[in-house]
Amino acid sequence: MASMGLNLEEQKAVDRFRKEVVEPSMTSLVVLDFWAEWCGPCKALTPVLEKVCGEYADKGVVLAKINVDEEQFIAAQFQVRSIPTVYAMFQGQPVADLTNARSESQLKALLDQLLSQLPVGGPDEGTAEVAQFIEMGEAVLAEGDGVRAAGIFAQVVEMAPENPAARAGLIRALVAAGKIDEALAAADALDETLSADSGVKAALSALELAGDRVDEGELQTLRAAAAERPTDMEAQLAFAEAAYAAGQRDEAADALLAMVQHDREWNDGAARAQLVKIFEAVGLEDPWVVATRRRLSRVLFG
Repeated sequence: MASMGLNLEEQKAVDRFRKEVVEPSMTSLVVLDFWAEWCGPCKALTPVLEKVCGEYADKGVVLAKINVDEEQFIAAQFQVRSIPTVYAMFQGQPVADLTNARSESQLKALLDQLLSQLPVGGPDEGTAEVAQFIEMGEAVLAEGDGVRAAGIFAQVVEMAPENPAARAGLIRALVAAGKIDEALAAADALDETLSADSGVKAALSALELAGDRVDEGELQTLRAAAAERPTDMEAQLAFAEAAYAAGQRDEAADALLAMVQHDREWNDGAARAQLVKIFEAVGLEDPWVVATRRRLSRVLFG
């Protein structure tokens, strides 16, 4: 989790989460339990989690607990709707939802399956090299060089074809470089397991949004139509989609927020849904997303 664009308390929460969950998950499988003092089912589940995680400690499994009353920001980032909610975390990413594993046998079966698939126990030299190249690719992409970043991520995919961060990075880099057909091919190459990864889902959202790209002349036409017909929701949405695909995300957000304010229920909440898709594609911790989500909250809740 990044800390840019957050207030002081949110940054402190992120720092705690990084220290207690993300860092241990780089070499261990972290069972992350969202709970609260008032939650009866949580109290019933706790002994099961503690017992099984204790028995699996020598296999690289650790238990981390998040009190949702004390860490509301972290719970919100994971979109926790009810408790107990339990995830398995590895290398900073949720890799499985363990919430329905309420018995020792169910939990052990899921942990055994995960441990057979993940390199728990510490990164070897190859894993460390892959992580280094992924970090390099992300840095280059952040600088705006999609072509170079795509080249880096393509090499990483060759080295570690099952690495979801590499696959997600390649798709996002190809989108940034304007190579939509190649990005679509990279998406088509994903198997079911990789497609379920949260980072890959965000990259696929970015690819879907990029599919609305138009030339400058058509964008100007859509902009003019939206300006002339401010209550025409179809015109507003068409412009917002094209504007975002063209890299004009401020204009896109302004148009979508205005739509929500005018008629939030239009087309089953299409404007809000489009905003959420944009948030996922950019990244929920991105400073622009944090600021725009706050704007959306003000529109929705006053």
